[in-house]
Amino acid sequence: MHAYRTHTCAALTSDNVGDTVRLSGWVHRIRDHGGILFIDLRDHYGMTQVLCDPDSAAFADVEKLRSEWCIRIDGEVKARAPELVNPKLPTGEIEVFVRGVEVLGASKELPLQVFGDQEYPEETRLKYRYLDLRREQMQANMTLRSDVVRSIRQRMWDQNFREYQTPIITASSPEARATFSCRRACIRASSTRCRRRRSSSSSS
Repeated sequence: MHAYRTHTCAALTSDNVGDTVRLSGWVHRIRDHGGILFIDLRDHYGMTQVLCDPDSAAFADVEKLRSEWCIRIDGEVKARAPELVNPKLPTGEIEVFVRGVEVLGASKELPLQVFGDQEYPEETRLKYRYLDLRREQMQANMTLRSDVVRSIRQRMWDQNFREYQTPIITASSPEARATFSCRRACIRASSTRCRRRRSSSSSS
């Protein structure tokens, strides 16, 4: 079995009922229904509902989990009752009963919740940008932008347009030192050449 997953959190369907699987992702949300813990486990591909009851050997560990902890679970796929099927999710016909859990990365209490539609001040969203970008609406926005840009490029290429860029060492990254360091190196090299030219002129 793979160290982290046998399936993504968007891959399981009713065809997998009875299978033993391994999933990895972030704890999106935790709900306690009469002592049974329900967890929405999220990865880049989607979401799967996993649950754990007091009879499970992993129950004590699952109780300690918190939002945005990164975990790996082993469990058995079971079909949901017809009245509990969630048609909004590709994995809405099944749920995974947890038999084992491992915390890959714990998280402190979040200053900005990833799930839900809560509104936060712009300053908070910018300060905790790495959390803001995990929110469902932001993920949808980035996916839409990527799809639009891809469509535009594809339509242009289909009409024999080509995209050309000036020679670069690496793509510009506004939040990194690469561009600054490259420019500084170029300026230093240019200054050295100028000094050599002045020295040659003086000696002649």
